[in-house]
Amino acid sequence: MAYPDELLVEGERLLIHQHPHIKMLLIPAFMFLLTCGAGGYLVAVVGRQDWRVGGWSAIAVAAAMVLAWFVLAPLARWYNTHFVVTTRRVLVREGVLRRVGFEIPMNRIEGVSCWQGSLERLLGCGTLGIEPSGDSPLEFEDIPAVQRVCAVLRDATDRG
Repeated sequence: MAYPDELLVEGERLLIHQHPHIKMLLIPAFMFLLTCGAGGYLVAVVGRQDWRVGGWSAIAVAAAMVLAWFVLAPLARWYNTHFVVTTRRVLVREGVLRRVGFEIPMNRIEGVSCWQGSLERLLGCGTLGIEPSGDSPLEFEDIPAVQRVCAVLRDATDRG
């Protein structure tokens, strides 16, 4: 999960690199279990029919489509979303086929805030707010250990 060192400029040091909180994968995990359970049930029901080979093929294709759309795509999005804090900037990169992202230099950050609902406190994640000078505040949801990230950002902006 290391952030590529070649993307860092000379003298820049990586402070935090993380993906969104794993809670983003709860619905895909549920869909995986539901699809496997329903598929297994349907395979058993179709197994008693004369047309079972065609039925099994249709079930396999449908299950593969559901798994690709509701499980693999969210997993790929989660894996390819990066929240990075260095000594000089905050970077966000996301996207599977088309990468998009932006960066905020530390010297442009005027304020940092974080908040958590009760479920987020239980799960250890939250929302991070960054106020860049001259721009609208930005919010990043599902940040793991958001209190620690907030503290690191405050420390980095105080030094800069």
